[in-house]
Amino acid sequence: MQGERVKKLDVFANDQFIAALKAGGECCAIASEENEDIIPIDSEISKNARYVVAMDPLDGSSNIDVNVSIGTIFSIYRRVSLNGPGTHEDFMQRGTEQVAAGYIIYGSSAMLVYTTGKGVNGFTLDPSIGEFCLSHPNMQMPKDGKTYSINEGNYLHFPEGVKKYIKYCQEEDKATNRPYSSRYIGSGVADIHRNLITGGIYIYPTTTKSPKGKLRLLYECNPLAFIIEQAGGVATDGYKRIMEQDITELHQRTPLFLGSTEMMKTSMGFMEKFKEASV
Repeated sequence: MQGERVKKLDVFANDQFIAALKAGGECCAIASEENEDIIPIDSEISKNARYVVAMDPLDGSSNIDVNVSIGTIFSIYRRVSLNGPGTHEDFMQRGTEQVAAGYIIYGSSAMLVYTTGKGVNGFTLDPSIGEFCLSHPNMQMPKDGKTYSINEGNYLHFPEGVKKYIKYCQEEDKATNRPYSSRYIGSGVADIHRNLITGGIYIYPTTTKSPKGKLRLLYECNPLAFIIEQAGGVATDGYKRIMEQDITELHQRTPLFLGSTEMMKTSMGFMEKFKEASV
């Protein structure tokens, strides 16, 4: 969907998550990156369900063939409709209304990172017992970092503020431990997971080809922003807080800047300073 190539594993992951959520009894509707419209759940077991789930079942799927880490992103909201199957309105809520969010990263180990608004905890899958065990309690993002993650191949198409910030990251300055390291996997969950643990900034800005941004607000940016904020970081669209954006479309797109507080402060300064040049 959304003009992107759908691979077989995408479809399989989507089907598995939908089946699990339908069987759980707590979910009354699902929004997925793989489906154009919402999937209402109308069954006896879900008649009293109070939540809706928005998800990207397989983030970074272009990396499947080359064995690079990929992931699953999810966001949970309380329904606003009264009863029966969930409706489109249930998903038109700001990120601030999320009751839980998380991601699963499939790498050298499978790890679940999630928040319910009371901090962030990480669980690593123990294949011998088939359970996720608490391995990273109360995860905190370092206030500063030495890594910036952005697809520099699109440099010519970036806003002026982003270009200036990249050059700042590349300059030598001992006082601020620059230059920073450029690390871009091309799998959002993997890049953000690394930066969450070691400190850094992740930027997916607008470009001349994607003037509204490329990442989806509902099931990519909002859940990731919730996690990063709960871990002590910052998440914006370059100017304003991501989770305070109004949502009007299921697959609404937005630019995304998220990461360590100090790095975000500097990048936002460049965005504001060169705002007019980017218009």
